[in-house]
Amino acid sequence: MRYTESTPDLQRRRLLQALSAGFLVSLIPAAASALDGGEVKKSVFRLKGRAWVNGNPVDMNTHIKPNDIVKTGHGSELVFVVGDHAMLLRGRSHLVIEPQENNAVGSFLIGGLRLFAGKLLSVSRNKGMRINTPSATIGIRGTGVYLEAGPERTYFCTCYGEVDVQAVNDPDSKETVVSAHHDKPLYIYGKGQAGQSIHPVGRLPVPNHTDEELIMAEALVGRVPPFTEKP
Repeated sequence: MRYTESTPDLQRRRLLQALSAGFLVSLIPAAASALDGGEVKKSVFRLKGRAWVNGNPVDMNTHIKPNDIVKTGHGSELVFVVGDHAMLLRGRSHLVIEPQENNAVGSFLIGGLRLFAGKLLSVSRNKGMRINTPSATIGIRGTGVYLEAGPERTYFCTCYGEVDVQAVNDPDSKETVVSAHHDKPLYIYGKGQAGQSIHPVGRLPVPNHTDEELIMAEALVGRVPPFTEKP
């Protein structure tokens, strides 16, 4: 999909197509039972290939929580929920889920995500969360985002919402992005001239993530993305 073609009518039509094709229907009943009386019943909703949590192989009964280390193998994909936060982690990824400060025992509140390598789609209404990569620090204000972290460069798309982006090694490179629908994807570089480590990607086809995946992730936590709502 080329996001420059998007209109409200097209977005709603794609949502209906995803529903009619069964893209979400098989996941929603499981999501509805993820919490029962406050006790977490389910974390993993899709597993393709191999993944590990704290070094242990993931299966459909694995619980994922703050303080966990999540890794995926080549060609793998893991869709999971922590609290009211849904994520899709692609292959060869290394993610640490950081708790909020002063979390109570058993709390599923996330304070931050540290993506050392790989590709992550994340939807959250947590306005105080941060995401760190080797080259970027990103402050989240309740958003849907997608990022790809490498040792020298991060690709980052604010799919919707507001974020504060700063280059790790260049405090003069920082930017606030307000996006309705993939409006300003960025590259954040680990090395560059002062004040020039953040570069816009432009309105090209957005790599490696789709509106359907964002719809699916939000559905798992009982929400819909704002771009599917009528203006």
